[in-house]
Amino acid sequence: MNRVSIVRCPDYSDTEKAIAEALKLLGGLENIIHPGDRVLLKPNILAAASPESAVTTHPSVVTSMCKFVLQAGGKPVVGDGAGISRPGATSKALNVSGIEEAARKAGAKVVNFETAGFTLVDVPDPLQFRKLYIANPVLEADVVISLPKLKTHELTYYTGAVKNFFGTLPLRCRKEAHLLGKRDLFGEAVADVYSIVRPSFAVMDGVFGMEGNGPSHGKPVNSEVILASQDCVSLDIVAAEMIGFDPLKIPTTAGAMKKGFGNQCPVVVGTPLKEVKTKFKPSSGGVSTAPSFLTRSLGKYYKIYPRINREKCTHCGACYLNCSPHAIERLEDGSFKINEKKCILCYCCRELCPNNAVEIKKSLLARLLTEKTT
Repeated sequence: MNRVSIVRCPDYSDTEKAIAEALKLLGGLENIIHPGDRVLLKPNILAAASPESAVTTHPSVVTSMCKFVLQAGGKPVVGDGAGISRPGATSKALNVSGIEEAARKAGAKVVNFETAGFTLVDVPDPLQFRKLYIANPVLEADVVISLPKLKTHELTYYTGAVKNFFGTLPLRCRKEAHLLGKRDLFGEAVADVYSIVRPSFAVMDGVFGMEGNGPSHGKPVNSEVILASQDCVSLDIVAAEMIGFDPLKIPTTAGAMKKGFGNQCPVVVGTPLKEVKTKFKPSSGGVSTAPSFLTRSLGKYYKIYPRINREKCTHCGACYLNCSPHAIERLEDGSFKINEKKCILCYCCRELCPNNAVEIKKSLLARLLTEKTT
């Protein structure tokens, strides 16, 4: 029986107490975490935004969960990959959101998915992708816990515990999923990711959520709750209903259930759902009405890619030896070249180059669309 706990939490000064109660209602973390387990805590670190903007998971939620993981004997690791197609975006988001500082002070290791490397893995019972690159820290973890933010979303109506794992993909894979062009297909792609990650628990930051044009341009709403569950799909069903959405019409929930995850009727424990229901304004944006073949064609002209500056390169091979998809090729003269077709835009080559010889190039369309955020 899938259970979802709901606990009132008027503001972030009560976070630790509320999360403790939410965990207690579900039997605690001791049955999930064993002594010595490497526990990956995956917050929503979408972009460089202050905690007050409600774009990212609040740092107090991260701090509290690190504490509870340590109490259960686990080793907390906090990590994510920002959704911005720009090198260094995750590092900046970790800093500005306050999550990096909160995690380190709580005794956790912080990992940047953008530069930690990715591994190509098979997708079980695939709906859209047979293989996907997944961030190494996720695959290396003994236990994975989702720490989502309660928000609306232009593409999936609502974003929560399942959608949170879209951040485990490198940017190129995310782009391919978005280019599917339809909500239901995108939801299936996210379900493919979820089926690889298979998180053991989720704690949602609903103290302040976001309504309207989420996940980054909406309005903060004091929804005053912490939600938790051992099943991310069940948590999403309850959370979506709480803010006025039909849970089964959320594409990521529908995709996950199509793959056999979740339960349509989870049991709510703690505060009754009817007492915390609040109507969130939906997003006004979403899927393009253009044919999918056209959006795919336009996508070809939006390119951000690394290139090796031969004048700066000393042929040390750091990029070549650390490229997850083996996109860097050694030429006959000993120099290196990046194969754009294989590149997954993880930017590890740029991070690891001791001579700053890896430059980022953008197509005209990419420059036009990103100039305001660079």
